[in-house]
Amino acid sequence: MPDQEGASRKVLLVTGGGRGIGAAVVRLAAARGYDVAFTHAGNAARAAETEAAVRAAGAAALAMQADVGDPQAVAASFAAVLGRFGRLDALVNNAGITGPKALLSESTDAVWERVFRTNVLGLAACCRAALAHLPPGGSIVNVSSRASTLGGAGEWIHYAATKGAVDTLTIGLAREVGPRNIRVNAVNPGLIDTELHANAGMPDRVERMASGVPLGRGGSAEEVAEAVLWLLSDAASYVSGALLPVGGGR
Repeated sequence: MPDQEGASRKVLLVTGGGRGIGAAVVRLAAARGYDVAFTHAGNAARAAETEAAVRAAGAAALAMQADVGDPQAVAASFAAVLGRFGRLDALVNNAGITGPKALLSESTDAVWERVFRTNVLGLAACCRAALAHLPPGGSIVNVSSRASTLGGAGEWIHYAATKGAVDTLTIGLAREVGPRNIRVNAVNPGLIDTELHANAGMPDRVERMASGVPLGRGGSAEEVAEAVLWLLSDAASYVSGALLPVGGGR
């Protein structure tokens, strides 16, 4: 039976919500009145911390280990959300990977396939699954990247290319589902101080590149989360198909 704990609260699903930007979105959404389900890649300890923070905010929480690049895992995640809450009001597609740092000439088809499988095909699968349940007034926010415009040269052209695809999907899907009164937008974070850089083997990347940001610093996951929650909110009720840079001017 659907959970009655937060029956009057809207339900948000965040992919890749165990840490980083995703966890910041999960925590802020709980504080803003959502019950929150989220997927994570397998760090159970970090996911448990995020889940506990949601409950401490007075919201219901559901943490699920899932690889969004696996269609069966996506289907199972959405089934679990509907089984627990009986509804879905919004989706934030945050799950994504960079792949290894490499010049285009050094990258391999295997890397391109893996990154596209997660960042594009997985995101599209989540959008399809959500659209079967989102009501009029529902909302999707895709976490893209300023790399979609900057290009990722010398580091992650493969990653940047996936985010270009996410931007295009965001614009196209917003036009498709606008007549259903469902909004689709993206945030495009720039140099954000999360574990992404260390996980890619560049723990000093934010500090090293901060001087190239007009505001002179890296951003925080919480600053990106604020943009995401604004796009989800009624304050953005006439915003759809937008690509919102959150990059300090870079």
